[in-house]
Amino acid sequence: MPPVIEFKNFSYKYRTQTNPTLKNINFTINEGEKVLIIGSSGSGKSTIAKCINALIPSSYPGKIEGQITVCGLNPEKEGIFSMSKHVGTVLQDTDGQFIGLTVAEDIAFALENDNTPVEEMHRKVLEAAKTVNADSLLNSVPGALSGGQKQRVSLAGILVDDVDIFLFDEPLANLDPAAGKKIISLIDEINKNQKKTIIIIEHRLEDVLYKNVDRIIVMENGEIAADTTPEKLLCTNLLPQKGIREPLYISALKYAGCVLQPEEKPEHVDTINIEPHKEKLLSWFTKIEKPLEEPQKPVALELKNVSFKYDENAPLTVKNVSFSIHRGEMVSIVGTNGAGKSTIASLICGFNVQNEGQILLDGEDITKLSIKERGERIGFVLQNQNQMISKSIIFDEVALGLVVRKVPKEEIKERVNNALKICGMYPFRNWPVSAISFGQKKRVTIASILVMNPEVIILDEPTAGQDYAHYTEIMEFLRKLNRELGITIIMITHDMHLMLEYTDRAIVISDGQVLADGKSSHILTDEKITEAASLKKTSLYNLAVKCGIKNPSELVDSFIYYERQNRFKEEEKQNG
Repeated sequence: MPPVIEFKNFSYKYRTQTNPTLKNINFTINEGEKVLIIGSSGSGKSTIAKCINALIPSSYPGKIEGQITVCGLNPEKEGIFSMSKHVGTVLQDTDGQFIGLTVAEDIAFALENDNTPVEEMHRKVLEAAKTVNADSLLNSVPGALSGGQKQRVSLAGILVDDVDIFLFDEPLANLDPAAGKKIISLIDEINKNQKKTIIIIEHRLEDVLYKNVDRIIVMENGEIAADTTPEKLLCTNLLPQKGIREPLYISALKYAGCVLQPEEKPEHVDTINIEPHKEKLLSWFTKIEKPLEEPQKPVALELKNVSFKYDENAPLTVKNVSFSIHRGEMVSIVGTNGAGKSTIASLICGFNVQNEGQILLDGEDITKLSIKERGERIGFVLQNQNQMISKSIIFDEVALGLVVRKVPKEEIKERVNNALKICGMYPFRNWPVSAISFGQKKRVTIASILVMNPEVIILDEPTAGQDYAHYTEIMEFLRKLNRELGITIIMITHDMHLMLEYTDRAIVISDGQVLADGKSSHILTDEKITEAASLKKTSLYNLAVKCGIKNPSELVDSFIYYERQNRFKEEEKQNG
């Protein structure tokens, strides 16, 4: 049987670039295979996807060399419409895919284009919706759905067209851990039950490996660095060398000096044979020094019995929430989509005003302060930095808040330059914002907050959709701000790695209430909390249980402390 997808000596250069993005690509994917494509940002992953679904060259003209066939067809000649009958694509930003006013209309879109009879259309839409557990949403407005619901509806939209290949571009980027697991399970069911060919492009390797994949293709600088099975790949050191985060349990075993073998089934923490490595892991674990408890500083921000609803007749979105955050802390606020995390942030910043309770900053009730007045003391960095940027030049963007407040020009210049130096963006101060990278834009938005000299910075999903290198760059930068300037940092996140690695404390929100408030390692090793709040128990917990460690959170704490110490040593080396 011929392969479903085949690349032969394939290269591609975008018309606007001087060098090829893909260089001499050779691989095949057979019918019914499930393949994961990973690599750092700019490695060529998304370009491969665009070649498969014919967006290249239809929407992105450029120079093609070599051959590509998809279902026996040449995408370059067939075009987007023809290839859409064979390849169904689910984008990272599902909002960009919705066309219908209701979920039912959106799922039916392809069938309407094919003039499908109404009765058959209704049957197929209902069938596809049931397959993805979205049949209760058929009358809903797509834009009002949660991240996980939007993914399921997008999936139904390509299921209804009965395509041969399902292509997922970062399906987990905007989902909470529980929703992510459901999507990965759903993709697995479609692969097994309908024998569909699946291609997944994703940064979150460990989360995708929740279910089996047949192969992993690792991209680097437009070339294939590896094309192998998960069990073989995880036994090498290739992933960290290519800037890709290994599963945490694999990292812990390697830190302990364990040499993994493919026959030990390392692709899942539940299946890995730990017996040959147990002694080494326990020895490493017991030798790690435990960090000393630091004395608590005064309270910076406090919420007292805060409740809020968006409409007089609506139920409460935030219900009697109380917590305090100390000066200089880095804290995560976590929970499922729609739990109330972002609403709490909007109340703190003054975008909405609570119906009951108090919000105190340094002991002062700030309820009567305007958004502008709060903005001088509390900074809010949105998930999508493009929604924050309104000026074309970097200096002007960072200066905007001061210009609005009519700060003298010389003071503006001094404060903007200082903020840009702290953020490592001073050499680019006169550059257009459009000329800098995704990570650099994030730094510009943070500089525009820093210039206001805030006491507290709130960041909404600071690392969403970023590869491990950019993730580390931004998080280490934030930790530096926290350590050196003493700024209190609050992060709203779905990323359990971020929560563990960078914030010792987490506040768990579920159904508008505080479900838990404590040490991150304790929360992610507590099955009751993780299940109730749609979080994901860390794989280090499973590893600890398999090794017979009585208190799994101790292994988690040791792992995190070990990683931090290694990072500090690297920083010291770089700084001479």
